[in-house]
Amino acid sequence: MSSDVVISVRDIGKSYQLFDSPGQRLLHLLFGGRRSGARAFDALQGINFEVRKGETLGIIGRNGAGKSTLLQIICGTLTPSAGSVRINGKVAALLELGAGFSPEFSGRENVYLSAAIHGLDRSAIEARMDDILAFAEIGDFIDQPVKTYSSGMFVRLAFAVIAHLDADILVIDEALAVGDVYFTQKCLRFLRAFAERGTLLFVSHDTHSVVSLCERALWLENGRVKCFGDAKNVSDQYLGSFYENKLNEHGVSEAGDAVASGREFGLGGGRIEGCRLLDSAGQVLNVISAAQRVRLEVDCRALQDIESPILGFFIKDRLSQALCGENSIRLLPTWQHLGAGQDCCIAFEFDLPLLATGDYTISVALGAGTQQQHVQHHWIHDALAFRCQADPSLTGLFALDLPRCSLVACRTAEPTRTAEH
Repeated sequence: MSSDVVISVRDIGKSYQLFDSPGQRLLHLLFGGRRSGARAFDALQGINFEVRKGETLGIIGRNGAGKSTLLQIICGTLTPSAGSVRINGKVAALLELGAGFSPEFSGRENVYLSAAIHGLDRSAIEARMDDILAFAEIGDFIDQPVKTYSSGMFVRLAFAVIAHLDADILVIDEALAVGDVYFTQKCLRFLRAFAERGTLLFVSHDTHSVVSLCERALWLENGRVKCFGDAKNVSDQYLGSFYENKLNEHGVSEAGDAVASGREFGLGGGRIEGCRLLDSAGQVLNVISAAQRVRLEVDCRALQDIESPILGFFIKDRLSQALCGENSIRLLPTWQHLGAGQDCCIAFEFDLPLLATGDYTISVALGAGTQQQHVQHHWIHDALAFRCQADPSLTGLFALDLPRCSLVACRTAEPTRTAEH
């Protein structure tokens, strides 16, 4: 294994024996697989990848794809049925909720227990205890049994512990799915800071978080590697895959071919033919240096009759995080039918604030149905791009439209009097 490779996974497989009844399980224990009728289930098959020092890898996939099983094998809490894993560095992991905690112990006692499992002696734990408690923010509950904790409190304490272990590799499995927004943001800040000096494996159903945190992504499906590569490209393909299973469920006419590729997907009942971002004078906008009224025009064509059509868009930053979006349901309620062979152009006019300097894209989609229940006929990731050039003093995502700032009141504070003794 190369010196800069910290995780090497080679031909990993994990199989389980499934039984239809307790009697079958007993027969399997007595006679092995010869008479028990056990069925083999392959949770993982032929998994291969490497992670180098300082890289961040996101692992995505549907429930049951094998993500948690893979992480447990990497962390050494589960033995693979085939293959090998080599780790070069100290690993700290936050896997399933409450893993490694004794429910009868207090939170403080579990801090000692968990940190000791990761190789810290008592003096090292005591030196970090104040920082751990400050990070967890669970107050006096630290001295209560953790069986009384909510799921959010569990995660707060568990995350606080692994954040103070000085690990080389962090493994996080859906830890940000519970807890309030303030703690989630604190965790994301910590993970971004950690990614600058360590190696991160991050499992989440939130592809926006994966793209934001990770350089590469691994997509698991049915225990196999479906795709491995750039985090944004893998995430786009993963999102598009949700519509592949619908291709045979909906009546797509011969005039429309279903689309399922990395950049675009859909049922194929209609197509987006083009789109453009224009200024108030009708000129194409490629570079934006001031807040202004813009017009997004999208051309589409129906290849079959589409009832209750929907056209929508998202503006995304370079990390593919959606900044804002809109669709025609609320803005164009009279658009109820698009006949086969019809062309149309939908225009959205809105005030675009001056965004922070950088590159942005607009994704567009033609669908049908309601806001709550709909299908996609044609979705195009990053259909067009533009660049914003803001003043270097701009902080945050966009410049506020502040026409004035006034001094409401100003007074001199009274001097503080010292008590006479």
